[in-house]
Amino acid sequence: MPDFHGVFPYLVSPVDANGKVKAEVLGRLCDDLITAGVHGLTPLGSTGEFAYLDSTQRMTVVQATIAAARGRVPVVAGVVSTATADAVAQARAYQKAGADGILAILEAYFPLSDAGVESYFRAIADAVDIPVVIYTNPQFQRSDLSLDVIARLAEHPRIGYIKDASTNTGRLLSIINRCGDAIKVFSASAHIPAAVMLIGGVGWMAGPACIIPRQSVELYNLCKASCWDDALVLQRKLWRVNEAFARFNLAACIKAGLAIRGYDVGDPVPPQAPLTDEQRKAVEAVLRELG
Repeated sequence: MPDFHGVFPYLVSPVDANGKVKAEVLGRLCDDLITAGVHGLTPLGSTGEFAYLDSTQRMTVVQATIAAARGRVPVVAGVVSTATADAVAQARAYQKAGADGILAILEAYFPLSDAGVESYFRAIADAVDIPVVIYTNPQFQRSDLSLDVIARLAEHPRIGYIKDASTNTGRLLSIINRCGDAIKVFSASAHIPAAVMLIGGVGWMAGPACIIPRQSVELYNLCKASCWDDALVLQRKLWRVNEAFARFNLAACIKAGLAIRGYDVGDPVPPQAPLTDEQRKAVEAVLRELG
């Protein structure tokens, strides 16, 4: 199994007003991110607006990312559904398309028991031959993964990673203490990456890395080298990006940031709204500060 670690930007899904995925724009972004030193790419994460795309659009985004990566870095594709059978079908299709891993996300309309949550993730991992990253985000998920469920899933031979988007770093330490080497922890933009690296995390999967890839990689390298003083100086500076993005719709924010950087990624998919002029100026100010 490949070893996933480091900075995995959650890619945006550039979609035009007619719903067509701008594959060439996504390809250019992927190429530039790889050149900047990122360690992997994640299409169809939260920043990729998975909840707003149809199955054809999702597949196009995954295929465009795989084509742009050209095997230089792993592509971990997001799989999400309310139904287990649909999630399994997506995972198999993305593996067949050439994905190196699956980011498994659960959407729930009705509440689910722990057994239901566990069976969903287990079914995805049973269906593929590539590593699975399980994803938990209590802010948006109606049914979250408990520590007991995470510990049981960590015993699955293909579930080797968890991306946790809670704001609770103590929960991450509980997962690390409970599961040991059985599961590796990626943080999200809701966490302070340097703090997660300090307690034993292996990297982060996050939307802001799309617009500050070089600085994100520099932060990761400082953490890996245990240069904690320098890492914290850089982390304090970069945290301004996370603070700005926490105020607004995430996809709208990252897309605005990329547009400022010269990528024609378009607006978020309706009914999400693009940033207002005032909000965009706030993002511009933060990016200008970071150079």
